[in-house]
Amino acid sequence: MAIATRFLMGALNGLLGPIKAYSIEVCRPEHEALALSLVSTSWAIGLIIGPALGGYLALPAEKYPNIFSPDSFFGRFPYFLPCLCTSVFAAVVLIGCLWMPETLHKHKASENGKQSVEAVEAHLIDPQEKVEESASVDTKKSLFKNWPLMSSIIVYCIFSYHDMAYTEVFSLWAESDKKYGGLGLSSEDVGQTLGITGGSLLVYQMFIYPRINKVLGPIKCCQIAAALCIPILFAYPYMTYLSGPALSVILTIASVLKNDIAVSIPFISLQNPYYLKFQN
Repeated sequence: MAIATRFLMGALNGLLGPIKAYSIEVCRPEHEALALSLVSTSWAIGLIIGPALGGYLALPAEKYPNIFSPDSFFGRFPYFLPCLCTSVFAAVVLIGCLWMPETLHKHKASENGKQSVEAVEAHLIDPQEKVEESASVDTKKSLFKNWPLMSSIIVYCIFSYHDMAYTEVFSLWAESDKKYGGLGLSSEDVGQTLGITGGSLLVYQMFIYPRINKVLGPIKCCQIAAALCIPILFAYPYMTYLSGPALSVILTIASVLKNDIAVSIPFISLQNPYYLKFQN
């Protein structure tokens, strides 16, 4: 049941990708880096609020016996309360989406109006522009042959898969016993690490990444971030030799660096200018 639920959550979660593309379409080019930072900031806020909800609201009958009886519904289903809060948040997001403006260009003009406009344009548009417009219609059919665009999509897909795999495995690995190759940390320690990581992401995406992007550009940021992720992830297995406060400190630093660096990688695919507006 847990695996099926997690599969459905991933399969039906079509929000993150479209909302990033949406932020690019509604912002001017000079504000794209900041827009993507604001969108990803929600992920950082979730890393702060999520562990707190799970840590404080799970097992309510044991933690708050004066409020929740062990024989009550929440005693029988100890993880229902954090799931309920998450569902409420999702419902609020669904309601908020109803008021979002649509960026897809729709042509609802009547045929008569369309014909009159075409008649006026026939006298105003230069013949050379008509040739370019005709060529653009043919180019629209070859969207998958736009290699800069497709390469950006591939980069986004690979690193999004890498980031989600890391996110899902990290908590399990950190809480697993050391005899199984884990770190043997408690859920409170893992939640604290994730909370600090979320706070660092909030600061990095709001104030640091937009400035780095202006200096280096999105492509250079992607290349440097991808190169730095390799030694950081390579050092993770050796953390099993640490213990005590040193383990918590090193793990938190590595988590902060890895997440702050990795969040820059998918931005390049969404800031790619190598597509035409009619291909939106």
